Amino acid sequence: MLFTSVAFANDPFSFNNYAVELQSRGEHEKALEQLQKAFSLYPYDQTLRRNLAEAYTFVGERHLAASRVDEAIASFDQARELFPDIPRYYVLRGIAFYYGKYYDAALNELQRAQGLGGDTPEILYFTGRVQYDTGNLQAAIESWEKALALKPGMKSTRELLEKAKREQTVEGGMDRGYSSRFVVSYDAGSTTTLAREILDTLEDAYNRVGSDLSHFPTARIPVILYTKKDYRIVTAGPDWSGGLYDGKIRLPIGGATDLTPQLKAVLFHEYSHVVVQEMTRGNVPTWLNEGVAELQGRRLLNHPMAELGKVAKSGNSLSTDFLVKPFIGMDTRQAGLAYQESYALVNFMVQSYGWHKIREILLLLGSGEKIESAVGKALTDFGLDYQGLVREWQSYMVREFGGR
Repeated sequence: MLFTSVAFANDPFSFNNYAVELQSRGEHEKALEQLQKAFSLYPYDQTLRRNLAEAYTFVGERHLAASRVDEAIASFDQARELFPDIPRYYVLRGIAFYYGKYYDAALNELQRAQGLGGDTPEILYFTGRVQYDTGNLQAAIESWEKALALKPGMKSTRELLEKAKREQTVEGGMDRGYSSRFVVSYDAGSTTTLAREILDTLEDAYNRVGSDLSHFPTARIPVILYTKKDYRIVTAGPDWSGGLYDGKIRLPIGGATDLTPQLKAVLFHEYSHVVVQEMTRGNVPTWLNEGVAELQGRRLLNHPMAELGKVAKSGNSLSTDFLVKPFIGMDTRQAGLAYQESYALVNFMVQSYGWHKIREILLLLGSGEKIESAVGKALTDFGLDYQGLVREWQSYMVREFGGR
């Protein structure tokens, strides 16, 4: 909210008053421009300084809501420079760094805010998020317990705390192995050779998937290897689940001692989710997310697609409508078909339009576009919208498998 000032004949305050009017109309970027002009003419007025800082903050929050993380960081930094002793601006910048996966920078900003204003539930919540995402479970648990002591009604914090405690029960005694981009946690009784081979495979995935999508995550990625029983305890996933990415790659490898082709394929599959999640900021339909992952995994081990073949041969229309939501509630047969359809559609897109168009769609989703709009913009050179893409794919599947 802008703080109004008594308008004088001076230009700075005319700019300020016009900015207030623009804010009331929702034209926040234009209001910021007016306040920048006002402040440049009269930089010692505290009302103008405060109005400008709040305008930077508001624009930064809009950037963050639209997943424009770097722009949000820059806006919050401008506000912080105007009032370097106010913790709020450090907190906002720390939150933006967190969502951009700049974990060290996020923790630094949150700690600076803490030093200026002490603990707050918000600071402790996001400090815990950083600690959790970087594999420091005990520190995350302590941060969230402190947050709840200050504000017991924080439901999301309580849920995260309970989840972290479940994981700590399972993961507390695990050994760890490291590579340049991954850290793997595994049962102390498991072979360290397998852990090393898994890290090497993930490094290969990092390069291959990154090459296809021109995206290379910078934050180190946690990977956790469970027994099948412990995997069910931690993830509560369905029986057919062979892996999960929820900010950490989680794999039920049981008592495996060898890096099989199937395990290699699963590693490429789950790592692909890391890249897609980061590029889209989580704004991605399940069929596209799983389709990219299946395509990468099937390069190493291409399972038969019996369910998809039956549907295509029957002449039934294949649809992406039920593939938008997560597959986790499906039974084994439904899930099998859903994964196969997702793979078939994304494979068709790559073969027809190229990886660069998949990348363009993912980046458009990351900027906040809906899938229909993202596909339409990316495939405009081919004269296709989203429904046109689906029809092209359906026609291809009929030709590929043959109708009855």
